[in-house]
Amino acid sequence: MIVAGKVALVTGASSGIGMALARMLAQKGARVALAARTGTVLETLAGELGGALALETDMRDADAVRRMVMETHRHFGHLDILVNNAGRAMHGPLMDADLDEYRDLLNLNVVGALQAMQLAAPLMREHGGGVIVNVSSGTTLRTLPGVGPYSSSKHALNNLSQVARAELAPDNIRVCLVYPFITDTNFGGGRVGHTSRSGMVPDTAEYAAGLVLEAIETENAETFAAKTGGWRTDRPIA
Repeated sequence: MIVAGKVALVTGASSGIGMALARMLAQKGARVALAARTGTVLETLAGELGGALALETDMRDADAVRRMVMETHRHFGHLDILVNNAGRAMHGPLMDADLDEYRDLLNLNVVGALQAMQLAAPLMREHGGGVIVNVSSGTTLRTLPGVGPYSSSKHALNNLSQVARAELAPDNIRVCLVYPFITDTNFGGGRVGHTSRSGMVPDTAEYAAGLVLEAIETENAETFAAKTGGWRTDRPIA
């Protein structure tokens, strides 16, 4: 897809990958709706990008997600690109996991993303198609102690995305997955820093955002981080 002139809704746009992606999309001529819980940061970013729409949104709130999608459509007249980037981490041994916290995690990382897809797809269908990119995690590709709750939420997102890809293909709606691995952002409550606990140098937010942009612009169904992930395989849409 050529993004110039297209309308893109990016969740989790107040920092990290989402903020970097919003800047890239705007630089390429897209009209961007910015969604996150941090309204003040969004307003500043919207002012920087010029013409962007700031939407303070908690993806765990069904009414807020509905307003986010519908306000984007009302403001710009259509919706071509949805990037489900909002999410949070949860670390620690599985046997110690707080189940209320885990339910909240699933509501944000999985249910909110699914609701956004359900709302966006009919609007894209009306205009001949679109692209949905769901930001997953490289942790779903390995068995890593300590990230079970988070990784399982992203596994669920992977499966939903793969099923949606098959179901929405007849409507010319591409559903893509991007798998960042260790990324230098404030995700998880604190900056990763120059070297992760594994000893690997983290990818920048801009690098990970570039993977999302690549997924939007190309026919790749799944795009993996090449550096910290240690490998990369781009799977074209069948």
